[in-house]
This record gives sequence, C-alpha cells and structure tokens, in this order.
Amino acid sequence: MAKTPECSNWQEGSRFELPRGISVSTTPPVTLPDGGAEFTFVYLVPRGERALFQTRDYTVTQPKGPVVAKAQLVTFYQRTTNSPAEIVESIPKVPDMLIAGATGEETIWRVRLRVTEKLPQRFDLTPPAFEIALHKYPMRTFTYRYFADRKAFGLCS
Repeated sequence: MAKTPECSNWQEGSRFELPRGISVSTTPPVTLPDGGAEFTFVYLVPRGERALFQTRDYTVTQPKGPVVAKAQLVTFYQRTTNSPAEIVESIPKVPDMLIAGATGEETIWRVRLRVTEKLPQRFDLTPPAFEIALHKYPMRTFTYRYFADRKAFGLCS
C-alpha cells in the first residue's frame, strides 16, 4: 500500500478486490490511549461464493520486517446486505471460511480487532490469505503510520 518510504499521505479507506467479486476493505483504526489500536475489516462475499482462510492470524509487522503483534479478535459477525444492521450473527472466533448467505446479493462479514501493545510509528497489518475456487490468493498488506497532527494512527500511502 505504501507508495513512498515516508508513507505520508492519510487515506480514509482502502479496498482490495479479490476474484469472483470478493473484497476486503478497511478504514483508519481507532487509536487507543495506551498506544495500541482497534481495526475494522469488512469482507463482501457475493451470493454463491465462498473464501477459505489459509490462517486465522491478523499479523502486525514492521514494514517488510518482523512480527510486532498479533491482533486479537474483538468481534466477527455477518449479515446479508438486505438484512437490518441490528440483525447480525456474531461468531466467537475467526471462522474457517466465509460463505455467502442465500437471502441477499452479498454477505457482509465484519471483523473488529485490537492490538493492546504499543505500536511503532509505522507498521503493516496483513489479514489472512484466502483460497478461492481452489486457488490460493495472498492478502494485501495495509500500511499504517502515526499522524501527529491528528494524534492518531491512520492508513497511509
């Protein structure tokens, strides 16, 4: 995601398109007082499709470097796009796969993660890779940095 070594441009969001209409998107995290952050990822899976997770880990790393932390699951839930937002099915762990519901055009899978460790000024977060239709797809790395003027972590490019 980083286009320059400084990664100095704030981004309001980022979306990564995968085959068969599956996508993952995110927005800037919520910066926690202790130096950690809460992240939200939203997966969209069209009716009739599914994606198998290759791992269950959301890893935070130094840019192209070692693992700093593994994000902890706060909530993981699903709903079809035609269901009211308050009617969701919560899942206690990262599931084996994301399967679209039959009652809507797309199923929204929303995952909230937390890192309580103090994060570095710049870091990457990589969601688990997928297997879609028997092909393995690596996941995009999302790049973040601390923006002093906003007093918050944000997506950067």
